[in-house]
Amino acid sequence: MHEQPPTPAIPLRESTALWARIGLLSFGGPAGQIALMHRELVDERKLVDEGSFLHALNYCMLLPGPEAQQLATYIGWRLNGVTGGIIAGTLFILPGFLAILALSILYVKLGKLPVVEALFFGLRAAVIALIAQALVRMGSRLVGNRSLAAVAILAFIAIFVFAIPFPLVILAAAIIGYAASSAGSRAFAGVIGHANANSARTLPPPSTRGALLTGIAFLGLWLAPVAFIVLLLGPDHVFTLLATFFSKLAVLTFGGAYAVLAWVAQAAVEQFSWLKPGEMLDGLGMAETTPGPLILVLQFVGFLAAYRDPGLLHPLIAGTLGATITVWVTFMPCFAWIFLGAPWSERLRANRALSAALTAVTAAVVGVIANLALWFALHSLFTQHRPSTIAGTAFQWPVPASADWPAILLSLAALVAALRFKAGLLPLLGGTAMAGLLLGYAGLV
Repeated sequence: MHEQPPTPAIPLRESTALWARIGLLSFGGPAGQIALMHRELVDERKLVDEGSFLHALNYCMLLPGPEAQQLATYIGWRLNGVTGGIIAGTLFILPGFLAILALSILYVKLGKLPVVEALFFGLRAAVIALIAQALVRMGSRLVGNRSLAAVAILAFIAIFVFAIPFPLVILAAAIIGYAASSAGSRAFAGVIGHANANSARTLPPPSTRGALLTGIAFLGLWLAPVAFIVLLLGPDHVFTLLATFFSKLAVLTFGGAYAVLAWVAQAAVEQFSWLKPGEMLDGLGMAETTPGPLILVLQFVGFLAAYRDPGLLHPLIAGTLGATITVWVTFMPCFAWIFLGAPWSERLRANRALSAALTAVTAAVVGVIANLALWFALHSLFTQHRPSTIAGTAFQWPVPASADWPAILLSLAALVAALRFKAGLLPLLGGTAMAGLLLGYAGLV
């Protein structure tokens, strides 16, 4: 018996426009992007109930690669099937790819541009406000008892203070939830697997067969070009090195961009000599202040690597190809993980113990987002950092040493606008961007 295609929850044309909007506005790394999708899909448009959103988020947090892009792909698949998933995942990447490609070209030709820096300076304030708004909303909904609050707090402390690897934090939360449920506790019987009463629509049953076939196709789209480049150009060509190095990274990038930046920076500077010391931070600044996943910082690395070793090609053409190869091998596996695993993930929602495990992961995610928010704020609002050591231990974390008062005041204004006056997304981004340009004109940025 053939599987019948489900009736879409939203017309594909309307869904495409929605994902284009989300892709263009997805500033602020995973915390801000998850906040944006939650606001657009759950709070405002009520296309996805809370349980479906959190189940998808928890599954994506367990995968290698950028969780926000994978979340967009997952929800796009749930709304409009395989086509919807491909559109959502692609539009989540495309604006950032084009923006960083343009900035990379400007970077090698003109250096740092004051106008662009001032614009991004303003946008960072809006990002901080959006992340704070997300924490308030998600925390109030998802941390509904002392057990969930304890998991969230412990996850935050584990990552921010003790730098425990992200996968271990998520795994520990899942084990806690599973064990508690197996012992008969209802402490983690949360919203996973249950519809939100405020949700206007129920998602249709997804197409399992189509998703699995698409996942296999994306594995081929990932690996076939890598094999072709290796066979055509040999093992030492810059394109080969980019394709193979970032393919390995795509399988190991648990915890998002921050978890692997130190590894990438060390390899790019010391092992391959693709970048000079400090240039990785410039690339991270581009990725933090343009739409799309933070992992797009790797695109900047790929661009500079090929630009500086172009062979017979024009440097800009080589750089563009290097950036494209890097993004291709970084994100093709992400589509594969979603389409191959999501159908099975959906079928496990009815299992009470697994549902409790994912609910505990949800609480840990709140702590993870709080950590990302604080990390972003520290690096955006303070110009210098010094390490502080916990008494009696070897653990260190950054402590602000020099305040950037224009950034702090603009961020406070954005927080008041978002939390007190409920400013919309576009007015908030537009207002802070304009303020950034004015501060730059006045010489304060």
